[in-house]
Amino acid sequence: MTYALPRSWQALTNHAQKMRQSSMMSMFAADPTRATRYSMTAAGLTLDYSKNLINAETLTLFQQLFDDVKLRTSIDAMFGGDRINRTEHRAALHTLLRTSPQQVSPQLADQYGAVQASLASVKRISDAVRSGRWLGATGKTITNILHIGIGGSYLGPRMVDEALSPYDDGQIRCDYVANVDGLHIDQVLARLDPTRTLVIIVSKSFATVETRVNAESTQRWLRQTIPAAQLHLHAVAVTSNVPAAQAFGIADENILPMWDWVGGRYSLWSAVSLPIAIKFGFIHFESLLRGAESMDTHFRTASWPNNMPMMLAALGVFYRNFMDVGSHAILPYDHSLRLLPAHLQQLDMESNGKSVSVEGDLVPIQTGPTIWGGEGTNGQHAFHQLLHQGTQFTSLDFILPLTPHHDRQLHHDWLVANCLSQSQALLQGQNIDQLKFEGAASEKMPRVMPGNRPSNTIVMDQLTPETLGATIALYEHKVFCQAQIWQINPFDQWGVELGKKLSETIFEAIDQGAEPTLDPSTRELLSRYQQTRKVRSH
Repeated sequence: MTYALPRSWQALTNHAQKMRQSSMMSMFAADPTRATRYSMTAAGLTLDYSKNLINAETLTLFQQLFDDVKLRTSIDAMFGGDRINRTEHRAALHTLLRTSPQQVSPQLADQYGAVQASLASVKRISDAVRSGRWLGATGKTITNILHIGIGGSYLGPRMVDEALSPYDDGQIRCDYVANVDGLHIDQVLARLDPTRTLVIIVSKSFATVETRVNAESTQRWLRQTIPAAQLHLHAVAVTSNVPAAQAFGIADENILPMWDWVGGRYSLWSAVSLPIAIKFGFIHFESLLRGAESMDTHFRTASWPNNMPMMLAALGVFYRNFMDVGSHAILPYDHSLRLLPAHLQQLDMESNGKSVSVEGDLVPIQTGPTIWGGEGTNGQHAFHQLLHQGTQFTSLDFILPLTPHHDRQLHHDWLVANCLSQSQALLQGQNIDQLKFEGAASEKMPRVMPGNRPSNTIVMDQLTPETLGATIALYEHKVFCQAQIWQINPFDQWGVELGKKLSETIFEAIDQGAEPTLDPSTRELLSRYQQTRKVRSH
């Protein structure tokens, strides 16, 4: 087996060398229509990608690259249910979770039937809790949801919860626990009333250590107040391991499914987001799905270069592979989206943080970049300094809702002004001749901004369940396209599994006094912990 670069790779390499020397300001001056030509609208989102080191030739070369890697064939295979997750021999059908009935292909009828049944359960439970029909063991209504999960079973729903906060009617409070650190579960349980709390346990295997430990601690907390025979009134599970959930005391009708054809970081479209349907109402959860489906339709049908996920993927590959840019920043200018960078970090880095191809070869080129970011304007007073004057530029996306969910227009005007000014400053910079004060060049140089630093800006009229769904789906498809170019599998995560396995070995050493084979450093660190633990136990 040998890893073969696409035929267009060398042409893109040569082209990038020229574009490194180009000036975006000069390209804008030469083409007054550049801003409108290099922008597109789809699924309620508008992408302005005009502030990038690209021209018409760049787009032509990426068309050739997409043809070389047979991207369209891969897209059809994913939506068609082919087993594109080759290392685990599974389909990747997260898009089916948000597909309308009339759009489902016949070969996926069985899987879609399961999806519809699961959605019906989500609606049944969410309606029962919100209407007050779901009563706890003491006859009280449910006012609090405690969601226990890890990874995609936690971060996705929590991010959506924060993003949809303007739609919160105050009826239900949701808390999310993931970390096995006991401090977190202690802090959350301390403020909850068990008689009014519904616990949602999310784990495909129902055996993930963090989730199992947190769930068992929560079960003991419930039993201090709730009789064992009535614990089922306070617990729901989302899992593929039904027997384990039953053994935990969860009623059959309150065990919702997970499937092996949906990965954790893509699972927020499923019953994993039951807390969202409960807190905001099933209608808003449905709207989230419809927004994502709208982006799915665009992705499947729009041609290049008018395909938004493909464009983000191309720009990312252009900087990662041909300009040696190692990180990409997500900068939402909306407080409700402050967790979006973390969700996209997991989506991208867990999917494309790979060094072995689908054929088992070592990949000789760079793959997934480091994804990071934060909300504006806070980031301007933290890390934007590096974006403007660092020794290597970072590619980045600004995300900006144009209409706020509040009446403080002055605040929003300043927020928008800051977002737009940041992208402008990155573009044009500031040379020494523009500095107005008198002084030597050595005094002025620290204030010089090189400019010519690329960015995308994604705008939406307002952050709604629909535009949120479209935004998340946009990045999912971007990641998929990049994986096809790099010839890697974005749907496995073997790098996560090794750490899990080794932690079990070390836990046995802590819990049972076993003597595992460890490297000297880890052995010394473990010994120090064991000594400290021994002192604490006396």
